[in-house]
Amino acid sequence: MEQKKIDRINFLAKKQKTEGLTEEEKEEQKVLRREYIDAFKESLVSQLNTIYIVDEKGNKKKLVQ
Repeated sequence: MEQKKIDRINFLAKKQKTEGLTEEEKEEQKVLRREYIDAFKESLVSQLNTIYIVDEKGNKKKLVQ
């Protein structure tokens, strides 16, 4: 996710706490948060796909199948 979008998420969160958000800003915040979560999940799954468990016999097995 682009840093510009992360900055916008943080700006909207701060504004929500201080002034409140308009309906359009609430919808934008919802969409940006979902995009962030999806990107985070994709990155995590990608990392987990590179991890192997090695048993006592030396056999490798993927952590995530």
